[in-house]
Amino acid sequence: MNTLTGERCNTEYCLVTEVIRKEKALKLREQGWNFDWSIPQKMGYEVYELYVENSDDIQGMIAIKHILDQGYTHIDIVESAPHNVGKNGKYKGVGAHLFAIACKHSFMVGNEGYVQFKAKTKLIEHYMKILNAKQINYNNLYIDQYGAKMLIDKYFNEDKEGG
Repeated sequence: MNTLTGERCNTEYCLVTEVIRKEKALKLREQGWNFDWSIPQKMGYEVYELYVENSDDIQGMIAIKHILDQGYTHIDIVESAPHNVGKNGKYKGVGAHLFAIACKHSFMVGNEGYVQFKAKTKLIEHYMKILNAKQINYNNLYIDQYGAKMLIDKYFNEDKEGG
């Protein structure tokens, strides 16, 4: 949702198919992104970028890996674009939308929507409230199939490809 206008925006997301080289990762860091996005891809994670429909500006990124033998999808990194961070961010809900992408793909590969991730201490309560996440232990959280369905229903119009 556009925080200035209150308008709900149509979105698209895509798998990053090219190798994220150090140069691109450094350019993202220079633009204010916090993470080195070349690392999770090297570790076998799929990296997805979220966009507002008909825009080339990345609104957020997420790195996921499907752990099929254990029945869940692991999130390594999730990050809203610098211009979406905080109360004055341009778009609200980007982070939760990225989690919805992970949940959607978890269902697609047969992991029943289960998603697991490690949270920064200050975000644990936020994730439990906004994502309906549950604690495994102190900062390891998961989203079950019910929480996943809630996020997918909120962030995706299933009549339209990509969300």
